[in-house]
Amino acid sequence: MTAPTRSPIPALKATPAPDMDLSVPIASVLLDRYRSLDTHALLVALREGIYFNRIALVSSFGAESAVLLHLISRVDVDFPVVFIDTGKLFGETRTYRDRLVDNLGLRNLQIIKPDPKALLRHDPKGLLFSKSPDTCCYWRKVEPLERALQGYDAWISGRKRFHGAARSDLKRFEAVDGRVKINPLADWSRADLDRYFEKYALPRHPLEKEGYLSIGCMPCTDRVADDGDPRSGRWAHARKTECGIHFPLAEARRRAVI
Repeated sequence: MTAPTRSPIPALKATPAPDMDLSVPIASVLLDRYRSLDTHALLVALREGIYFNRIALVSSFGAESAVLLHLISRVDVDFPVVFIDTGKLFGETRTYRDRLVDNLGLRNLQIIKPDPKALLRHDPKGLLFSKSPDTCCYWRKVEPLERALQGYDAWISGRKRFHGAARSDLKRFEAVDGRVKINPLADWSRADLDRYFEKYALPRHPLEKEGYLSIGCMPCTDRVADDGDPRSGRWAHARKTECGIHFPLAEARRRAVI
């Protein structure tokens, strides 16, 4: 990781007509134009030049989240941070969220919850996760996030290639459902994250020391073996590796049988 820089970065002018989806060519241009920027400089460009107030960070406040949240706080403490509270999270995650927000001085946390009417109709007993995890994820994560992102042209994810599976070939810029999705930590390694945590004395998620290396909803998150894949504890007893928010909306709906 190279040293942070705040040198002026020319803005990319892209103002498509309301009925035009230019997210695919824009993502391609951004990928080529900013491929050499370090992570901090990229985030500065996104916030101060390209998207300004039309971009948000989506954070789970999980085991690795503090790194990207800290980077964002160094760019702008008013940067929108979207947190989906599914109603099934560990209490430790909410406590960790509040601690990080306070420590980093973040001033624009947006807590989004599932639609109560949708839950009453599709998951009245709160046990949908045990019968159809894809459908549970749709109503508790995918649909709330889609509502939260209305009005934003782009959003930031904390995914990395070392997570493996579908993330192995992750690009810094993607286009999904008319929005550009940015993965500024795509090329970071586990060692990069550990060094960053240590350098800035960032607090760890309290469940990490108990063996939870990828932390989502409580019913669908297990501990990981010492030599296991970091995400192997997610939906360990189901044929599922992603919650659905990183799929195109049509694919998430198909998997959830909506």
